[in-house]
Amino acid sequence: MLVLVAPGQGAQTPGFLTPWLELPGAADRLGAWSDAIGLDLAHYGTQADADAIRDTAVAQPLLVAVGILSAAALGDIAPGAVAGHSVGEITAAAYAGVLDDTAALALVRKRGLAMAEAAAITETGMSALLGGDPEVSVAHLEKLGLTPANMNGAGQIVAAGTMEQLAALNEDKPEGVRKVVPLKVAGAFHTHHMGPAVDKLAEAAKELVPGDPKVTYVSNKDGHAVATGAEVLERLVGQVANPVRWDLCMETFKELGVTALIEACPGGTLTGLAKRALPGVKTLALKTPDDLDAARELIAEHA
Repeated sequence: MLVLVAPGQGAQTPGFLTPWLELPGAADRLGAWSDAIGLDLAHYGTQADADAIRDTAVAQPLLVAVGILSAAALGDIAPGAVAGHSVGEITAAAYAGVLDDTAALALVRKRGLAMAEAAAITETGMSALLGGDPEVSVAHLEKLGLTPANMNGAGQIVAAGTMEQLAALNEDKPEGVRKVVPLKVAGAFHTHHMGPAVDKLAEAAKELVPGDPKVTYVSNKDGHAVATGAEVLERLVGQVANPVRWDLCMETFKELGVTALIEACPGGTLTGLAKRALPGVKTLALKTPDDLDAARELIAEHA
């Protein structure tokens, strides 16, 4: 059983879109999406520097666009389930047929702008904790006033809060944590700091008519499979201010009998977590079109 997943913010790197634009029709699709959302995706994905694509309002639509392009390059596949991490949930909604590609890009553009605006109110950020016991780490984070915003499993938790709180974490790590790594994001996503963005996203969602998922759609909220498009959309709105439970998503993959996992471009983060949390499951990260042949072989064996 194959699971197709899409990464979240922070996975982007300068120029990561460049090789994908060489695929037939890719540049035309990207141009149409750029016109629809008022953002030059080709420029940001091929020429912009790391600081420019760190901007939440840019990074999020860029990630969804390349996630859709890279998955489409695999051909007409039938995964057993789809899921995305944070903003990757919108990419997964496109995979599942809940939103068409243009609607997904329009929603993520509004999401990115709303979250960037919310992040500008207070200087906030996120840091990954590597190692340690989850219960010990969560209690320690709460003591420092931080939120465990991403429970990623495989020994990784992402803390979010003000820069002062994160500085205190650097000086006072939870027992057993090997390392604290600042993330390339511009705010404390999936916390109460994003409250203003929820209201704006709810308004944007009212303009959409979602379809029901055509494949099993696994939600960040609790790792549950969601059966209706209306509920997927409702969860997409709420998740910007609620923790990502990727650990529970991977538990659901296990219960579904996953044997292979492919991560859309810019792949790497979620396959790394799966290698540690889902032993025996074959994984593949789509980084460039050079990875497509290996991915198609995996699909032929497991989809």
